[in-house]
Order: sequence, then C-alpha cells, then structure tokens
Amino acid sequence: MRIALGIEYDGTDFFGWQRLSHGPTVQGAVEAALSRVADHAVAVTCAGRTDSGVHARCQVVHFDSEAGRSPRSLLLGANSCLPVTVGVRWVVPVAEDFHARYGATGRRYRYTILNRTARPALDARYMAWERRPLDADAMQRASRPLLGENDFTAFRTLACNARTPFRNVRSLQIRRIEDRIEIEIEANAFLHHMVRNIVGSLLPIGRGEKSEDWIAELLAGRDRSLAGPTASASGLCFIAPIYPARFGLPEEVSAA
Repeated sequence: MRIALGIEYDGTDFFGWQRLSHGPTVQGAVEAALSRVADHAVAVTCAGRTDSGVHARCQVVHFDSEAGRSPRSLLLGANSCLPVTVGVRWVVPVAEDFHARYGATGRRYRYTILNRTARPALDARYMAWERRPLDADAMQRASRPLLGENDFTAFRTLACNARTPFRNVRSLQIRRIEDRIEIEIEANAFLHHMVRNIVGSLLPIGRGEKSEDWIAELLAGRDRSLAGPTASASGLCFIAPIYPARFGLPEEVSAA
C-alpha cells in the first residue's frame, strides 16, 4: 500500500530535509518515527528537499507499507515519536502511481521579511530581518520579468545540479502587511537556492540601491556572480506542492 503524508516542520535545528550521516535532518526524523510505528524500515520520498534552516507548512511525502496501520494510527503514532518541531498533519492512502516528487505539478514558497528598526525576538526563527525601509511596490514591479518560463541561471547556486536552468514561474506576489513583507512564489519547480537568490536580488531594489530594471538585466545576463546575495534561510517556508485532483489529496495540495 502506498501512503501520502502532509508534514510541517520548523527547519531551524535541522541540517535540511535530506537524510545525512553527520547531523539531524527532517527526513531522518520522519523515517525513524514511521519505521517505529510500521514496525519495519521506512524510506520516504518528498515533494521537494529544503535546505538547512528552511521551514515547511505542508511538505508531502510518500512511502510503501504492508503493515496494515490505519491512517489515524499512523498519524497519532508518528506524531508521538517525532520531535516537537516536526508534525504529521494528515495521512491519505493513495494509488500506486502516486509519486510525491514526480507527481507534483507545482510548488509554492513564501519568504517573510520583518521590515522595522528593531530586530525580531518571538518570530526570529521564522522570518528574515531588514532594518532599512523597503518599497514593496517597487519590488513587485521589478519582479514582473521573472514570470513565465525563463532561464534562471542568475538565481541558482553554483552547486545546483539540475539538468536545465529553465523554470516556469506562474505567480509572484509581494505585499506589505504592517511591518512585514511577504513574497509568495509559485512555479512548476525550483532550482537550488532559487527563491532565496531572487529575494536577495529584490532587496537592493526595495532599499532603492538598484533600479527596477535590475532583475530583468540579471535574468538576461545569466551570471550568478552579478546578482544579489542569497537571502537567509530563516525567512523561507515551503508552503505546499500541488497535485492533480485525481489523487484525492487534501484541498491545500490539490489543483482546482
């Protein structure tokens, strides 16, 4: 039986999603918990790996098991074995052809910036901080060339091993909510550090240090060394992947 799970986590204290031998990872914690509940070794496949310090509102994974545990038993059992910073939100049996990574038709991220003079305390783990005033409207206008299918070489890490730098950005919204700026981006897929590198290049525009044409110039130039620095991991949250409705997953991860 193939089973899909929706998982949320605070990535601050993990070395990212992917299982490692030299430090704690979200995948390692999830697999250990599920293996204990299922009473056999469990290996999970995720919708999209997140880096060290990056959070997730609804990461989706799948695994195969013949243990015969009910969705309720898996949910309650796994959550009882997981650290407090990781939680299973839902468990759904799925068809054998469901694949958490390859079945996803899109992915959504949100980057949150606290834009005020004083640094954050309560929310320091979940947002970046910029003390200088940011013009969110200028950042929104500057981001328009990123929409659609483009070569995002200027916004990928040099270590990215994706076969192609082309990605299709379907939506990019930047809004201010009091002293917070939220950047939400949806694409078919993302390159390594793509969202954080885009944010790092939008910040100088928001501060008035670069013109609104700069993003278009970087995109056309395809030179990572000319773009802004990688924004901090703390502000980034993987909101959810998107799947065809036929898989019967919860509405938050299903295409309309």
